Amino acid sequence: MDDLKTLIREVPDYPKPGILFYDLTTLLKDKEGFHTLIDRLCDHYQGRTIDVVAGIEARGFILAPALAYRLGAGFVPVRKPKKLPAKTASISYALEYGTDTLEIHEDAVKPGQSVIICDDLLATGGTAAATTKLVEKLGGKVAGAAFAVELTFLNGRSKLTGVDIFSLIQYDK
Repeated sequence: MDDLKTLIREVPDYPKPGILFYDLTTLLKDKEGFHTLIDRLCDHYQGRTIDVVAGIEARGFILAPALAYRLGAGFVPVRKPKKLPAKTASISYALEYGTDTLEIHEDAVKPGQSVIICDDLLATGGTAAATTKLVEKLGGKVAGAAFAVELTFLNGRSKLTGVDIFSLIQYDK
């Protein structure tokens, strides 16, 4: 995946000093890079029945609908509080400094449906783990978690035990 990795801009000291931010917008704006990214994510799930792709706010909203379209599945947004208009299920989860909350429409996933969770990046795994719990709370079965990038040194996979995790690009530091 080195061809895709070269399209990702690295921004030092963002959003705070000492953090190296991996900016996927430079990959997404490259038409060949974007198509390759979606094609390779979809290749992992070919031949599997996927009912819904749940995209995590905000950058998951870019990848998940394209993945859902190619897999013949529906798209469901997982949002921050008070962004969805109908009745929601919610979950709060711990962050490094404090907590956050995610919501999904109560009718977004039907019991027994096969769901892929999708986001741009897997870091510590807290957001993806919370989304997994939300999907399961609605009766869905998490068939996998798809990410463009994984920061392996943060060991986010450890919070997603039993989930088929697929990431295209890995950073070890």
